[in-house]
Amino acid sequence: MILKYDVLIIGGGHAGCEAACASANMGAKTCLVTIDMNKIAQMSCNPAVGGIAKGQIVREIDALGGKMGIVTDRTAIQFRMLNRSKGPAVWSPRAQCDRGKFIWEWRTTLDNTDNLDIWQDQADELLVENGEAVGVKTIWGAELRAKSIVITAGTFLNGLMHIGRKQVVGGRIAEPAVFHLTESIAKYGIQVGRMKTGTPVRIDKRSVHFEDMTIQEGENDYHQFSYMGKPRRLKQLPCWECYTNKEVHETLRGGLADSPLYNGQIQSIGPRYCPSIETKLMTFPDRDQHLLFLEPEGEDTNEMYLNGFSSSMPMDVQIEAIRKIPALRDARVYRPGYAIEYDFFDPTQLKHSLESKVVKGLFFAGQVNGTTGYEEAGGQGLVAGVNAALHCVGDKTFTMHRDESYIGVLIDDLVTKGVDEPYRMFTSRAEYRILLRQDDADARLTEKAYEIGIAKRDRYDWWMEKKENLQRIVDYCNNTSVKPSLVNGFLEALGTTPLHGSVKIADLIARPQVNMKNLSEQLPQLKEILEASPNRVEEITEEAEITIKYKGYIERERVFADKMHRLENIRIKGRFDYPNIKDLSTECRQKLERIQPETLAQASRIPGVSPSDINVLLVLLGR
Repeated sequence: MILKYDVLIIGGGHAGCEAACASANMGAKTCLVTIDMNKIAQMSCNPAVGGIAKGQIVREIDALGGKMGIVTDRTAIQFRMLNRSKGPAVWSPRAQCDRGKFIWEWRTTLDNTDNLDIWQDQADELLVENGEAVGVKTIWGAELRAKSIVITAGTFLNGLMHIGRKQVVGGRIAEPAVFHLTESIAKYGIQVGRMKTGTPVRIDKRSVHFEDMTIQEGENDYHQFSYMGKPRRLKQLPCWECYTNKEVHETLRGGLADSPLYNGQIQSIGPRYCPSIETKLMTFPDRDQHLLFLEPEGEDTNEMYLNGFSSSMPMDVQIEAIRKIPALRDARVYRPGYAIEYDFFDPTQLKHSLESKVVKGLFFAGQVNGTTGYEEAGGQGLVAGVNAALHCVGDKTFTMHRDESYIGVLIDDLVTKGVDEPYRMFTSRAEYRILLRQDDADARLTEKAYEIGIAKRDRYDWWMEKKENLQRIVDYCNNTSVKPSLVNGFLEALGTTPLHGSVKIADLIARPQVNMKNLSEQLPQLKEILEASPNRVEEITEEAEITIKYKGYIERERVFADKMHRLENIRIKGRFDYPNIKDLSTECRQKLERIQPETLAQASRIPGVSPSDINVLLVLLGR
């Protein structure tokens, strides 16, 4: 049987779901191929979305017309805005979700997306004709043909799970691995590597002594992920904190001989920034304790997730160790933690559109590109899905610069620098953090998304209304003066210098002690201006305040970004015979020849390419 589509998405994880929705919403006839329709967008590890920099990615997905933010808001059981003690450039939303409801919310979203079919099967072989991907064959004998193929297979490609010395093939616990597909892709010259990730023990909350833990409540203010979504509707649940101790560490050290990470059983590299508990012991031998978070898996389940205790130690060692923690002394376990090794493909062989440089019409997104995290996967999936749809109708592509989005930073890092360990996004990876705030993703991306058809009219109209109200507030504050008699008592009470003459409202808001809320209580007209916004008053007020308070920093960073754009506009692909440019360093020649950067700016970000090498290229270009 042969089925024909415009776009095929192989894999129903977070990357695959966003890719499928994006492609279908662009008008492409799309098919999502997944092994199990009942585990769409499964949260294989922590049932949480967002976090440092990751939350910004989810807000960008939402601003672009993606679905992760909406699904998260509908299934959130605890929301927090991280980093509130720091500046707004690094504020990051995070939500604990109900794992089961998250799956079914995504399933409902896909089932109600026009132009999208779901095919429950397993891709077995990539079909390539004349250097172009044309379809896949499945293990059940179906042949699916398309103009674009997006591979979003997560950890399933030749997946191998480890608990102690025991090894079981699988894509994740109780699910089959995918064999043959990697080999059918690699034979066309696409480079393959192996990576490792892991997950912690799951605990029955009825066996936990919560009186020996510290409660961590969520926040119930106006913040959420989607700019358009409705307020959270599920019961909000707390998380809990506890620590490991010397006894825990002694127990774990006693089992290191059977740890696959340290007995040579696992050869691939795991995530540096989400290490296993045994890796923490070896990396920080002087630490007597490590912080753990016990987090709920859902509204209606007793299953809890022990964040910070990822492990592939033998199951008896894991259970004995956690029972040395006072709050978990009687812990009953649903299943132990485990590690999994899987195949990934070298992302430096991709264009910024996430299309392969080797096989035309073949796109990759998610963990198969060497990343870790649902958010990183979702962002890539959206970009790959859009570009797969665009590939069906012409040569136009959708990409984002590093000053436009964290997704742009992520993809540029992948295709320019490659990966030697699972890549995780942090705010420190972005050089334009004050431009890439969580509050302004719609300002950066929604109009761009609307122009190419990802964001629909309702989202565009929502943003235009918000934009108008935002500008109205900023203009009022920039143009309206305040007399000392109206605010000096208020300023003195805050411990800030009183006025000696009239100043603009914006000048007052620029002071650290002053914000829109407390100032509007002193200035009734300002309060009226703020409350005139018909929707999301608090959100618009917050963004207006940030725009005013950090104006100087924003403008300075914008100048730096514009300077870098000049190098982005200098295209160099195909213009140089790198191996024969003797004025370049040997490492530089090798890297440039392998990666073939599109622009001089991309070349400047490649590790091993120095500023002097860039100057050589500028001279050769006659600049």
